[in-house]
Amino acid sequence: MNRRGKPEDEETPVALPIDGVLDLHTFQPRQVKEVVLDYLELCRERGILEVRVIHGKGRSVLRATVQAILARHPAVLSFAEASQAYGGWGATVAHLAPPDPGPH
Repeated sequence: MNRRGKPEDEETPVALPIDGVLDLHTFQPRQVKEVVLDYLELCRERGILEVRVIHGKGRSVLRATVQAILARHPAVLSFAEASQAYGGWGATVAHLAPPDPGPH
């Protein structure tokens, strides 16, 4: 149980703007994989094909996790450290393939 009397595994959903910038500072490490995967798909659905994931500069554990997720994702065409103006090594920018148009 947490301080509010809820089970630890019961989490309140967080509303995120789907604007191509995902800041992971508010998430628990165990949530990162699911959040990143969901966010990438939501961006693709909206035609946002460049996504900046802010993971922070700290010990780089989160950066390594994010980049491992991106490296395995079939819709990620490429990714790299953000430019200094957009977070430098505290953020990673991913370029996504557009979603399949599907049958007409």
